Amino acid sequence: MGILDRVASEVTYLRGALRTLKRVTAIAKNREHTLPDELEDLAMRFADRVALIGEDRRYSFAGLNARANQYAHWAYDIGLRQGDTVSLMMPNSAEYMAIWLGVTRMGGRVALLNTNLTGHSLGHCMAIVPSRHTIFDPRYLDAHGRAMDHVPVKPKLWLAGEGDGGQPLFPAVDAMPKEGLADKHKPDLTTDDPALYIYTSGTTGLPKAAVLNHYRVLAIMNGFSAVCDAQPEDRIYVAQPMYHTAGGVLAIGIALTVGGSAVVRERFSASRFWDDLVAEECTAFQYIGELCRYLLNAPTSDNETRHNLRFCNGNGLRPDIWTDFKTRFRIPKIIEWYAATEGNVTLFNMDGKPGSVGRIPKWLSHRFPTKIVRFDIAEERPVRDVEGHCIECDVDEVGEAIGRILNDPSKPAQRFDGYANEAETEKKILRDVFEPGDAWFRTGDLMRKDALGYFYFIDRIGDTFRWKGENVSTSEVEEVVSVFPGVREVNVYGVEVAHHNGRAGMAAITCDEELDIDALHGHIAEQLPIYARPIFLRLQKALDVTGTFKVRKVDLREEGFDPRRSEDPVYFANPETNGFERIDTSMFKKIDVGDYRL
Repeated sequence: MGILDRVASEVTYLRGALRTLKRVTAIAKNREHTLPDELEDLAMRFADRVALIGEDRRYSFAGLNARANQYAHWAYDIGLRQGDTVSLMMPNSAEYMAIWLGVTRMGGRVALLNTNLTGHSLGHCMAIVPSRHTIFDPRYLDAHGRAMDHVPVKPKLWLAGEGDGGQPLFPAVDAMPKEGLADKHKPDLTTDDPALYIYTSGTTGLPKAAVLNHYRVLAIMNGFSAVCDAQPEDRIYVAQPMYHTAGGVLAIGIALTVGGSAVVRERFSASRFWDDLVAEECTAFQYIGELCRYLLNAPTSDNETRHNLRFCNGNGLRPDIWTDFKTRFRIPKIIEWYAATEGNVTLFNMDGKPGSVGRIPKWLSHRFPTKIVRFDIAEERPVRDVEGHCIECDVDEVGEAIGRILNDPSKPAQRFDGYANEAETEKKILRDVFEPGDAWFRTGDLMRKDALGYFYFIDRIGDTFRWKGENVSTSEVEEVVSVFPGVREVNVYGVEVAHHNGRAGMAAITCDEELDIDALHGHIAEQLPIYARPIFLRLQKALDVTGTFKVRKVDLREEGFDPRRSEDPVYFANPETNGFERIDTSMFKKIDVGDYRL
């Protein structure tokens, strides 16, 4: 990078930082200004402008505010009070946001359930954040029924649509006033009050419920909007799940906080993406790396260059496709970022450095203390020196990214509010890192930083890997597979597959000779969400363990699913036959060149 490029980069970061700090600092200083206040302000400023464009309905800013009021009145009417929780399981829609905005207006909290979950996983999520009321779209009633066996206290079921077995939601809400709550019914909220629970796999175990308070939701919305320099004329296309922070809070907030619009789609479709984006006159869209790869692999579309895009933003756009993606689709600006729902490490790539997740200029490092420390991949823990302190990585050395935890009211972005479970919170904190008593948030991600200060994502650490935009907990998958008759031991890990982002699930198992592998495939499909199902099986005579009986995974990850690298039989969950098939050299080559859609 030449000196002129470096100067231009510094100017870009300076402008972006000034915009962002101005808006986020204002939120930190006004603890009484919560989500309901923000929505009311937006409704007054932008009234009839379109806020949300769904597939079945749309809301103006005033209309969204009125609908949120109706949900607030409904929440009060059913006895919900400040601090109570409602769990929500619905596909993407304009109504989805109206629901949680309304419940939080009443002082409630909303647990956003992943629509892929079922059975034990879903029941676990509903159990760790108990709720008196739950809202389900009727299409997920089967999942609800299977989950109830794992929920100690059964919440009252409200159906968001036509169906049996629950109380109709929409007629009850439609009957409520559109005006705001009476003063005597309004809760006394501050930005420290929790608003949402968003589930994340973290680094180990079943999903954890990350706590997002009003400050964090407002800071995410306004901060990312400022980074993107969003304008009132912007329309952002959102096809990512709204139960995730990226789709349901960040992307929508980018546009709404400045009077722009969010076009919400139930799911992503590569075949209709550009046509839809052009038809809705979108100027921006949200991505994950997998989405970008799908679009590159799709046939050429006339509309893929007829758009009026100003920018796209997201995470996971890998270096190998960055330039091709930007060039083919003529995207003026790509804003890659790195963040975690519950974490305090946030990075922005404001100047479009290909492959980088962002940079923290030296003049900002005191506000966002982030380090990369040496990490022992085999032992899956940070390396410490003879004095017991962690060791900061050298330039381009791979290690775990960590962020300093501060409880300074003037630096709320460095807080770590943790999870609903205190023990899970403690697991994410690294203590006595560089000096006695300091505390740092563990991202669970391996990164490196180059000589110019750009960060690059390398991989997830340990027992969690990422596939199809979701974090997969190996222990959760192991639990499901291990209870199947004939399975004795299970070791689950992620393996790289050519032409695919992330890592695909692979299970090494020891089993009885009479194991019914076809029935195992059906068991896995019934018990696990599609992204968590192992795509590959490896049958071993015995699991490889360390001297302390810890299962080895590093060598297995490296060997992958190539039958030539092991004498163990390896199987593939063939989507064309809907069953496991043993991999031979010919099948391996077909998978390796991308002939199968995984």
